[in-house]
Amino acid sequence: MATSFTTRIARAALAAATIATLSACAGSTEGKDVAYVARDVESLYGEAQRRLDRGNTLQAAALFDEVERQHPYSPWARRAQLMSAFSYYIARDYNKAIQNSQRFLSIHPGNKDAPYAYYLIALSYYEQISDVNRDQKITEQAQTALREVNRRFPQTEYAADARLKLDLVADHLAGKEMEIGRHYQRSGQWLAAELRFRNVVEKFDTTSHTPEALYRLTESSLALGLPQEAVKYAAVLGANYPGTEWYERAYKLIDKHAEGVVAS
Repeated sequence: MATSFTTRIARAALAAATIATLSACAGSTEGKDVAYVARDVESLYGEAQRRLDRGNTLQAAALFDEVERQHPYSPWARRAQLMSAFSYYIARDYNKAIQNSQRFLSIHPGNKDAPYAYYLIALSYYEQISDVNRDQKITEQAQTALREVNRRFPQTEYAADARLKLDLVADHLAGKEMEIGRHYQRSGQWLAAELRFRNVVEKFDTTSHTPEALYRLTESSLALGLPQEAVKYAAVLGANYPGTEWYERAYKLIDKHAEGVVAS
């Protein structure tokens, strides 16, 4: 039974985003009609699993919680803790998914299913990432949790997926820095803008935002009266992203405003 449980939950982990989309509506109004009934552990766990399979995710979570409450010393209780967290994740109750996963880790830190618990925490933060116009605290928490999965379990399939998601998270955070930097530019706060664009170049240099950040640094440097810095950023842009729109625009800026510096 332990082997099939591990296989089931491992497969569910990597398919979770798809399942969540399909099950969210079914789970949104469920979970409050699970009255207390004393049952043997196998039938209680089996009923929880059936509810989950039918998409009644909050009912399933409540029943998995009940397994642990009624049978705290049973081997089934450990499995139920993690399945409860998974059920809450599918229901998009991410806070409870995180809480239950953290509780599982606090009680069973060395358990063979600990990698999945860490991964589920990371997924729960990741699914809450908002657009770049909003506060990015959740994005940073997702980044931290994904890094933890990769650090602790680098050879697992969870880490492989975490690394892919880390690239997307970095691009998202870089996008937020760019949005703030452009706002400062429009307000004429060139030094503040420059700091944001430098963050992108220094901390998120592998993201899709780097070419624009280098161009914006060229702009900001010229506005601050630093033509040599502008030429430097334009040169880096040309060396790494030749032929891009941002390099063409930077070249025109330098040609117009820093001709003497280039000649010297």
